[in-house]
Amino acid sequence: MDVNQPKQEHLLALKVMRLTKPTLFTNIPVTCEEKDLPGDLFSTLMKDDPSTVKGAEILMLGEMLTLPQNFGNIFLGETFSSYISVHNDSNQVVKDVQVKADLQTSSQRLNLSASSAVVADLKPDSCIDDVIHHEVKEIGTHILVCAVSYTIQSGEKMYFRKFFKFQVLKPLDVKTKFYNAESDLSSVTDEVFLEAQIQNITTSPMFMEKVSLEPSIMYNVSELNTVITNGDWKGSSTFGTKTYLQPLDTRQYLYCLKPKPEFAEKAGVIKGVTVIGKLDIVWKTNLGERGRLQTSQLQRMAPGYGDVRLSIETIPDTVRLEEPFDITCKITNCSSERTMDLVLEMCNTNAIHWSGVSGRQLGKLHPSSSLHLTLTLLSSVQGLQSVSGLRLTDTFLKRTYEYDDIAQVCVVSSKLQAES
Repeated sequence: MDVNQPKQEHLLALKVMRLTKPTLFTNIPVTCEEKDLPGDLFSTLMKDDPSTVKGAEILMLGEMLTLPQNFGNIFLGETFSSYISVHNDSNQVVKDVQVKADLQTSSQRLNLSASSAVVADLKPDSCIDDVIHHEVKEIGTHILVCAVSYTIQSGEKMYFRKFFKFQVLKPLDVKTKFYNAESDLSSVTDEVFLEAQIQNITTSPMFMEKVSLEPSIMYNVSELNTVITNGDWKGSSTFGTKTYLQPLDTRQYLYCLKPKPEFAEKAGVIKGVTVIGKLDIVWKTNLGERGRLQTSQLQRMAPGYGDVRLSIETIPDTVRLEEPFDITCKITNCSSERTMDLVLEMCNTNAIHWSGVSGRQLGKLHPSSSLHLTLTLLSSVQGLQSVSGLRLTDTFLKRTYEYDDIAQVCVVSSKLQAES
């Protein structure tokens, strides 16, 4: 890992070691059948081996711990810990010793030294020890720069540096999707559903300690990652009691966000691009090594409804053939500045027919205001039929808004037809 050696002999020696937790010892079992020449020799040797698990000697996983044999992988969100030691290898006292440790990334240089104090005297065979910690927040090449300065007995100032390069890898692949919906037919507050797909792209399993959504100040959030119990989302986890995420496995987490009343407009929606919040993911690997990632602020484009929004408040699920049924519509002026003078027109289709006066005046509708209408229809065709054919015209601007496929109803045969 050392890529730069000092150009001259120095009285001090610098050693840098990464601090990681040990791993479980693995052995490669060698077995054979009893009829083979070795007989039970291999089995006896494995039972006498202190590193194997008693009663399960043929398993590769042992019951002993081993120290790391290499630098290992460092993943984004984990804490990088390193032990720095400066040792006086000479037979003379060295003065004014100072050790500095910086971490160079592609975007910044960070000072990691726990203490930058100058040691006045460092006697022969003595050392200066320091432990540094840093939560890795960038992917890519990192260079640990360790610099040592000191003064020898002749008064000459000495200085050298060593560079240690390592790579920071991505542990998780996070993808998000937004779904726009209304909380219910009678509500004016639009809900946003966020689906987060999290995939383990490391080579070892992860213990998922926490996956939560921290909403922005505009939203309240509800987690939908538990099984419904008695109509409540406070049951057991949808992932069961096992919270391990195996390599290359993916989980889907679902969250529901509702705009706070003080941020929602009177029209019932938050317009434009809004900040939803950020995901906070905490996991553990190997022997409890903890990692944490926070995504950048997630943004969502609110759906556009134009100047006039028409929504269905009430509609029956099933209606009978050629029998009238009522629906309740809500018309909202989404403009924040302009008053509209609306005229309602109803156009019949091949299956759905409107019952009422077409071309009637609805009157003036002020900005961010709403009105409710009860309309009557009947269907001449059985099956799942789409409600279409509503037209709203603003007489001020001579602009017509068309609304088709606004709802669906299931049309079944009438009782009289069934009896005949």
